[in-house]
This record gives sequence, C-alpha cells and structure tokens, in this order.
Amino acid sequence: MRRTVSPILLAAALLGACGAAQQPTASTPDPDPPPLPWTTAGGQLAAIDSPLVALVGGTVMTATGRVIEDGVVVMEDGRLRAVGARSEVEIPEGARQIDVTGRFVTPGLIDTHSHMGVYPSPHIRATSDGNEMSDPTTPEVRAADAFWPQDPQLPRAIAGGVTTVQILPGSGNLIGGAGSILKLHLGRTVEEMEFPGAPETLKMACGENPKRVYGGRNSFPMTRMGNVFGYRQAFQQAIEYGRSYSDWQAQHVVWQRGHQAFLEAEASGEEGAEDPGPAPAPPARDFGLERLLGAREGRVLIQMHCYRAEEMARMIQVGDELGFRIRSFHHAVEAYKIRDLLAQNDIAISTWADWWGFKLEAYDTVEENLALLTQAGVRGILHSDSAMLIQRLNQEAGKAMAAGRRAGIEITDDQALRWITINAAWALGVQDQTGSLEEGKMADVVVWSGHPFSVYSRADLVFIDGLTVFDRSEGPDPLPRTDFELGQDLELTTGGE
Repeated sequence: MRRTVSPILLAAALLGACGAAQQPTASTPDPDPPPLPWTTAGGQLAAIDSPLVALVGGTVMTATGRVIEDGVVVMEDGRLRAVGARSEVEIPEGARQIDVTGRFVTPGLIDTHSHMGVYPSPHIRATSDGNEMSDPTTPEVRAADAFWPQDPQLPRAIAGGVTTVQILPGSGNLIGGAGSILKLHLGRTVEEMEFPGAPETLKMACGENPKRVYGGRNSFPMTRMGNVFGYRQAFQQAIEYGRSYSDWQAQHVVWQRGHQAFLEAEASGEEGAEDPGPAPAPPARDFGLERLLGAREGRVLIQMHCYRAEEMARMIQVGDELGFRIRSFHHAVEAYKIRDLLAQNDIAISTWADWWGFKLEAYDTVEENLALLTQAGVRGILHSDSAMLIQRLNQEAGKAMAAGRRAGIEITDDQALRWITINAAWALGVQDQTGSLEEGKMADVVVWSGHPFSVYSRADLVFIDGLTVFDRSEGPDPLPRTDFELGQDLELTTGGE
C-alpha cells in the first residue's frame, strides 16, 4: 500500500527509518514500502471570508446548459450558495443585494494559456523568464518560480472578466516545465495566488519552435524527427527512473523484514541472528523525471503547443506508446482536420478565434475551427497567449461563435461560453471547483453591462471567491493597480516652462 505524506514528513520518515524499526511488537504487520518522494498530500481548500452577497435580476448564463432570466446568484464564504430564478431562490436575510437587472451574469473567465508574470510588462530582457532554453527538455523548472505578481498586465486581465489563468513556460523547448494555475487575487507572492488543490501541469511543444531554437545552434533537435525522439528519450528515462524507485521500495521491504527479525532475535537472546546492515539508500532524486512520471500516472496534466494535424496525431500515438495522455493541445489551428480523433481520445483544444499565418505551421486554419470541434464533441477552448487578447476573451468567443453560425453550424451561446469557462476549467483539472455557476462551487462571477459576446459589453463587476476584485463604478479609473505601477503615472518636471 502506498502512503501519502507531506514532503516534511517524508524527509523524517527516510531519515528515521532505522530508528522507527527498533520497537518490535508480537503482531507487527508486513511493512509497507517507504513512500515515494513525489507522493504528496493534495492541496486543501481553505474557507474564504467573503461577505453574503446576492446578485438579483440579471440574465444568468450558468455554462451548464441553463440560462436563467430574472436570476439570482447568492455568494458567501467564497462559495456559490444558490443559483436560480428569483421565484426559486430565497434571498438570505442580511445579504447585500445588488440589482443587476438588464445585465448578464456569467462564471469568471478562464485562460488556459498565458505568459503574464513570466513575460511581464515592461517586456525587456531583464524580465524575460519564460523559456529555459539551455536544454531541449527542462521538465524540472516551474513557471511559478519566475512569476512576477506585480506585472501590470494582471489587473487588466481582471478588468476583462478573467478570474483564473494558467501561466505557462514558453515553447522553445520540447518539454518546457511546469505551468502554474493561479486565481487573480493580486498578491505579493505567487503562493498567495495559487489555485488551491489544482493539479500540476506540464508544458510541451512540438513543431517549428524547438527545432528553430536548437537547430539555429546547430544542435539537437534540428528536425521534427529529432523532436519526437526527444520526447521518447525523456519519457523512457522517466520510466526507468520510476522502475529504480520501485526496485528500491522492494529492497527496502526485504530489509525491513530482515531488520525486524534481527531485533526480535536479539530481544529474545537468540544467538547467530544476522544483522542486515543499513537500509538501502533511495536513488538520487530527479525533479524533472518525477514530473514526467507524474504525467504518465495522470497526476500531471500535459498542455502541448502543437499546430499541425499530423503532429497532433503523432503525439497521441507517442503518448500511447510511452504511457502518457495529452490533456489539451494548444494553438492547434489544424485541429478541425482530426476532430474525430481528438474526440475519441478526449483531448481538449485550446485555440484562437482567428489568429493565423504568422508562421508556416499556423497557415492552414479556418475561422470555423472551434465550431467544427464543438460539433464533433471535442472540448473546445478559446485561449489568449497574449496579455492584450486576454482582455477580450468574451469578444473572441463571440467571433468564433459567429464564424460557426455563418457556416451553418448551430453553436449556442452556452456552448460558446463554455469555451472560456467550464471547458477551460476541465483542461486545467479544476472543473469541480470553478468554470460554471453551480451551488457549492467557488464564487468566481462576472457581471457584464450587456450580452457578454457583444463588442459593446464590458465587465462591470468581477468577483473571485466572492470577493469584489473589480468594480467599474468606482470612479473614472477603477482598475486595480499592482505595487509596481504606483507612482508610475506621475508627471516629470524639468524646471522649465
């Protein structure tokens, strides 16, 4: 049986293994193998102290298939306490009621692909921390370790209705490192913003970028052949790394039994008992191989930059070969060509409404990509990959919906809303906590001035965990500011006229 412990308890267990076996009992069960270093307790969802608020009278788009006219959304202690029609929901006594009649209420928007904080503003060499391009495979690094929480781009995303983001390393490497799933509570540290209990994610990339970066240095990989071998090599090393730990666990169990028998023999005065010696040492720890092993075991969700259809199909096959599954292909402008294959393998697609043509692998797209994917049963997602585009994800979803409808594909408002809410939450493994307006979920909510897919609509109110993080009614400049921005807009005087 594998035990789950914290890293601190793990260290104590490994250091104290010999001492822990020195008190035998008559009915000692067979020993468990020592815990693995990557087996840690899941994150705990702490209660949020947020006020009791009721949004009353708006059109509530839940992203569950239900649109509620004259709806009520009740929030308290960071959670959605009730969602329904005014006739169905009793507004609790003492609630602060906000009249949103004539406006629309949606879940907070989720962007599955952002580089804010690791490519922040001001965007200069000194702040560029998104690509560790010192080796084609760097699964050991984490975007969280480079994230700058004072990035002025963050509050502008909030003003666009975004409440949750995935911050990813760049795409210069075959395996770029771990992503970071954050809630946009502006804080002093990345730890203050981390989405509680979210699984770890892993950024991978295929196609032109890795072969351009390393081919430009006349080093491996220079071709797509080299790219694919690079994935195979890295995951095979992870397989062998996991095997070495399994062997160590088995050896440790044998040692525990021998050590226990030796102690019991000594305690009874039996002569000739053989001391098995010190406990076998574990293999040297490798954080990158641990992360790849986590991807094979489903604990780490792979987010893969990949544009072309045949490359996505190839990566599905490589995953089958090496035991990992891709959670979401990103950019994926040719995904419409293999939508049946994507649906069969339950792989989400994070893409744009109409970005294309900026390099050859981005050439063969169609504006109906998201609509065609949705029609085929694929979880379509609209992402930004841009600190500018993240400010209008709602409009981008409207554009993609309109493109589908022009082609005769019946995309509903609810389906389009899912592209920037619950489908995105699924790709990040947090769909049970956010992404739709359902009782018990996190109170991540946006109140829009009009229909969210209209170019004339803006986010009036944004709540994260029930806390107001943006209120457009707070004067002519309601945008929250990071510490870095304070004082930056002061006029400079030179002493002349």
